[in-house]
Amino acid sequence: MQLDTSELTPVINRLKRAQGQLAAVTRMLEEGQDCKDVITQLAAVSKALDRAGFAIIATGLEQCLTSDDATMDKKDLEKLFLSLA
Repeated sequence: MQLDTSELTPVINRLKRAQGQLAAVTRMLEEGQDCKDVITQLAAVSKALDRAGFAIIATGLEQCLTSDDATMDKKDLEKLFLSLA
């Protein structure tokens, strides 16, 4: 199933922000920053990635339910969802 990219613009933007945050974490580690600050940034990256993944799955679910040519069944979608848990 191909996702409709027009609906995923916010997800793409979120992933780009997460990419920047991850680069900041790497830089912080290289510079010997405080552990608490590094972990706080890393937690923000993790949360952003989780939210992006859930948004992608939600979009996929919606498109599967409304599409006549859906190639994924309930079990496939559940497996994808659980892969993020």
